[in-house]
Amino acid sequence: MKRKLALLLCAAMLSTLFAGCGGKTEESGGAAEPAGQGGSSEEGAGEGEDSSEPSGSLEAETIRIWHDGDEAIMQVIQEQVNETLATDNITVTFEKKSGLTDQIQLYGNDDQNGPDCYMYAHDSLGMFVEMGVLAPITEAVDESVYADMLPMTVEAGNYKGEQYLLPVYFETLLFMYNKALWEGDVPSTTDELYAYMKEHTDEAAGTYALVNQHSTAYNVAPFINGYGGFIINQDAKPGLSDEKTKEAIAYNKQFAELEADGDYNTVTTLFNEGKAAAIIGGPWLVSGIRDAGIDLGIKSLSDFTLPNGQGMAPYSGVQAVGVMKHAVENKKDAIGKVLTALAQPEVGAVLAKEASCAPANQKSYEDAEVSGNEMIAAMKRTAETAEPMPNIPQMSVMWGPAESLLAAVNKSGEDLEQAAEQYQKEAETAIADMQ
Repeated sequence: MKRKLALLLCAAMLSTLFAGCGGKTEESGGAAEPAGQGGSSEEGAGEGEDSSEPSGSLEAETIRIWHDGDEAIMQVIQEQVNETLATDNITVTFEKKSGLTDQIQLYGNDDQNGPDCYMYAHDSLGMFVEMGVLAPITEAVDESVYADMLPMTVEAGNYKGEQYLLPVYFETLLFMYNKALWEGDVPSTTDELYAYMKEHTDEAAGTYALVNQHSTAYNVAPFINGYGGFIINQDAKPGLSDEKTKEAIAYNKQFAELEADGDYNTVTTLFNEGKAAAIIGGPWLVSGIRDAGIDLGIKSLSDFTLPNGQGMAPYSGVQAVGVMKHAVENKKDAIGKVLTALAQPEVGAVLAKEASCAPANQKSYEDAEVSGNEMIAAMKRTAETAEPMPNIPQMSVMWGPAESLLAAVNKSGEDLEQAAEQYQKEAETAIADMQ
């Protein structure tokens, strides 16, 4: 792809889905409060942790992995992997980089100052591949290394038929409710949920049954995907005027009318202050919810059946490891051992226990403490219907038109058919301009 495309992508690329399991994150399209990338590209290539090679060996190898996530989580992974690799004289160091996309653009092909690998949300994959800096992980490991991963997480790391990413953990939206405020059982269908909302919402009093970012594309995706619609498909075709997409938006509109204003701060505050009994959100909300003293209940969105008989299907974001081309060329054996160590179920299990992350490795859930975690178990169930956020470069320009469409319908009361055609054309123009 032309260099022009790569530069445009870097400028347009939104912040990735999440910074870590236990804290607030920044989702594409403004779906969550920013707390992740933070955006400066001024940091030098040598920034980050330094690590000494294992003593007693002149042949020790250090593998540098750049990231832009939660440093505590990366430390957990680093310690677990280095323990596994101790007898191989291989040391892994995780180095945090703000403005990671800019840093990869500058140093991705630099075998002296750049990283050997990177760990980031999967939706940036297409951009990095088109930059020409990544090698498929199958050049360093056999497919059997990631055979135990949840299929959805493997799919997230595949681009144009090549497997570029090794998944480590993932996040997705959940139905979260205040056990002290929710009356009776949580419904199993969205129609029943809507009926509950009508009965238990008092807008005049400022109290709500359920709040959601109803005009944020990421938060409406569970409806769109569940109805068989799409924001953009793998062929880079926008789906804003697709009949199934419009059907989902029309169905979501009735929920939006009972969900307050719908921006991140509004819905989060309403829930944390006990003015909303439930919220659609992700693990990044849990810290604030716990601080508010709320007895939190969690249900998978997959457990809600839509009128078409399908479960809701939220987007998922997968934190995964990719490998630079120069690292495979110069350190293939060490890279293979690092990826193999990262793929072990013990890595996922310790992440779940210490950081409340949902492991990509299915065998991690054989640990009773992992499977017994309500939130992690709900995310694993959601992985059955969740769709990986599109990892193609063109997704970066879709959030604007998609959310303009939702705002036009939900907030301004514009005609759905006309608005869908308008913003479909805007999306097509934005994609054409990337060429």
